[in-house]
Amino acid sequence: MSLIKSKKRVADHGEVFTPDWMVEKMLDLVKGEAERIDARFLEPACGSGNFLVPILQRKLAAVELKFGKSDFEKRHYALLALMCCYGIELLDDNIAECRANMLEVFTEYLDLEESDELYRAASFVLSLNLVHGDAMTMKDIASQPISVVEWGYIGKGKFQRRDFRLDVLTSMSSFSAEDSLFAHLGKHEIFTPTSVYPPMTVRELAGAE
Repeated sequence: MSLIKSKKRVADHGEVFTPDWMVEKMLDLVKGEAERIDARFLEPACGSGNFLVPILQRKLAAVELKFGKSDFEKRHYALLALMCCYGIELLDDNIAECRANMLEVFTEYLDLEESDELYRAASFVLSLNLVHGDAMTMKDIASQPISVVEWGYIGKGKFQRRDFRLDVLTSMSSFSAEDSLFAHLGKHEIFTPTSVYPPMTVRELAGAE
């Protein structure tokens, strides 16, 4: 695999991809989390998915091991695994490739057609979880604060969605420092969602795509 797309992109954006063997070794260092279905990973410069794709593959392997005998649970926990992968990318071609690569892995695992509701639900999730924006400024391509969607599977085929601002989430360390003006605040006061949605089924997620 080539580690660069062009010398100009390296000069303009510092774009250099991590080789696959190194990605796998790095993920092995956090093996327990990388193979936990509901562990959340955020890649702030996700490129075309060098880290996120193998993370999703490891999560799906865990889904197969735990829920492979139940098609209903397998499909819903596979979607949860996808929901727990997040990325931010500045370059438009990279973010499009990342979404396509993640969707391809998900689709192949469940043998989905494009007309399948679960395919369209996954596409909708990726449109929210993989953000075209700048992780340094924490703003999307429209210069709006980047929103992070927290997904949770509450059982019986329903998912809960809550939206948070990335800049607020990353300020946690300063809020909790002993000498901070905000040290007295509890986590429930810091992590206030900007939006809370009613539980949604796969069909409803697909309809939002």
